[in-house]
Amino acid sequence: MKLREWNAHLHGLVVFRALLNDPVVAKLLDLTDRMEAGCSSYGPVCDAVAAFEAALFEYTTNWGSYLSNAVLEAETICVRQAAAGQLDALLQSALDSELQFLQQLCGLTLDELFQTAYSEQAQRPELAFLPRWQTCELDLAAAYAQRMSEVGKKGYGMFAKHHVFTVENGQLVPVKYPDPQRLSELPGYEKEREKVIANTKALLAGMPANNVLLYGDAGTGKSSAVKAIANEFASEGLRLVEIKKNQLYQIPDLMDKLAANPLKFILFIDDLSFTANDDNFAALKAILEGSVGGRAQNIAVYATSNRRHLIKETLSDRTGDDIHEADTRQELMSLSARFGLTVTFQRPEKARFETILEQLAKQHNIQMPTEQLLLKAEAFALRAGGRSPRVAKQFIEQCEAGVQK
Repeated sequence: MKLREWNAHLHGLVVFRALLNDPVVAKLLDLTDRMEAGCSSYGPVCDAVAAFEAALFEYTTNWGSYLSNAVLEAETICVRQAAAGQLDALLQSALDSELQFLQQLCGLTLDELFQTAYSEQAQRPELAFLPRWQTCELDLAAAYAQRMSEVGKKGYGMFAKHHVFTVENGQLVPVKYPDPQRLSELPGYEKEREKVIANTKALLAGMPANNVLLYGDAGTGKSSAVKAIANEFASEGLRLVEIKKNQLYQIPDLMDKLAANPLKFILFIDDLSFTANDDNFAALKAILEGSVGGRAQNIAVYATSNRRHLIKETLSDRTGDDIHEADTRQELMSLSARFGLTVTFQRPEKARFETILEQLAKQHNIQMPTEQLLLKAEAFALRAGGRSPRVAKQFIEQCEAGVQK
């Protein structure tokens, strides 16, 4: 392939148009543009080569490996249609053609590129000092077909690179460094978590899954359980979207977008509670099956709260001047009833607290006699306001740091 063809094919990408915004591919495009322009001096070309290689080497020295990964993770109209089971024949033809070109591009070397540009003088001693990137041989079409068959687990676009997201201005933003919490690191409350895990497995299997309310005392691991479950099942196609209470009004539009995605999503609302006149109260009721649109089968809402009924009440609320007090109270209680599964995390009794301590001490390799460990931990819990898994972890961390001896 000649330089003009490389350049034209890059500019003419349709299915994989988004690749041109990739920071490394964009530098290669700039390089072929400069070479195609026929620069009389080597300076602009050397500058473009160096810029491309500097961008590539930030990730890898293998251009073929980088490009193939970018292709496999790209969000395209083809992968979206294929996930929905309706890939248009014209798009399939365009996809096949572009994959064939991109496979050739994966094997493009700097020497080959120079040779296509300066065919009359294949060896250019002035350019010999430039580093040479590596390439690899692969069947990109087969790899892409395999990836499309696994799109329900691996996802595409940012969903292929990240599994935890937040919401900003109604748009999903990936969390680059999510909490690495694992289920194996959370001793105690196994029975409580098993209910949530079973519900999550149903969601992943495409079976009816409930919205889940995890409520109970502070520090009992409600939020940690949800984050650990998201980490545990990320490879199975689970993605976590953390939502703040004041963002609830943005969620219906977001849910419509996620409904067409082949992955499964947990919308996670942490530390949820409302005042009686909170506008967000009605927004969450609509999200939890209260709207005419119904609920997408690949989305479930998981919320944590220290309150069973989610509404902050005062004594005056019970003795106020509302003529239909019973109806009002029923409305306030209806929100928590919309969670099909409610799991209670109660403050641990002494035996459970000691079990949690012993297992955490083993995980962190704390070398302290058991009796001494439990005695010191009990004293620490009294000063901290009571027993909880959070208090146990804080105590173990102090032991690890040498504060507790």
